[in-house]
Parts: sequence; C-alpha cells; structure tokens
Amino acid sequence: MLIVVVGFVSGILSGMGIGGGTLLIPALVFIIGTKQQIAQSINLLVFIPTAAAALCVHARKHNIERGLLFKLAVTGSAGAVIGSLLAVNLDSGILKKVFGVFLFIMGAYEISSKSK
Repeated sequence: MLIVVVGFVSGILSGMGIGGGTLLIPALVFIIGTKQQIAQSINLLVFIPTAAAALCVHARKHNIERGLLFKLAVTGSAGAVIGSLLAVNLDSGILKKVFGVFLFIMGAYEISSKSK
C-alpha cells in the first residue's frame, strides 16, 4: 500500500513540474530495496505516462513555449543518452551518492533562491 501512495504523490509532483523522481527514486531504494540503476529506470518508465498527462493539461492552458521546447528536447535527448550510459556503468553506491548530492544542491538552491 505504501508504494501506491508513493506512486500517487510522485505523480502529483511530476504534474507540478517538481519531478516525481525526487520522491520515487529514494522510496524505491530505501523502502523497497532496489538498486539505484533499477530505481532510476523505473522512474523513467513512470515518467512517460505522468509527463504525457501533465503535457495535455499544460498544452490546454497554453503553458508551452515552442521555441524552448524543441531546443530543450534535442539537447535533453542527447544528455539523456550520455547520462544513461554513465548510470549503467557506475557502481550503484557511487550513483546513489551522486544522486544524493544532486538532491542536496537542488534543495539548498530552492531554499536560498529568491522567488519572483
């Protein structure tokens, strides 16, 4: 039941643009006990339908800048290939630490940044 709640909250975070993986990946690693690479793979698969649903809502509200969309899609796809190659070749412990440092830096940034 806990993983269903985690999935639901992760979907809400994804729809808000926060990123459900910030909750889903640690939950899969620490609660379920999966390897970091598997947790990240599951997160990417879960991301597809949640992103599609969020995209439909945001498109209806005209919240998409097409000029940015195509530039980010191309460069993001290239980065995804490089990142996934790195992830599958790194030790799970190292990958877990890299992900933790990333979350810490993003959290510190969010706390310290001024909102407009």
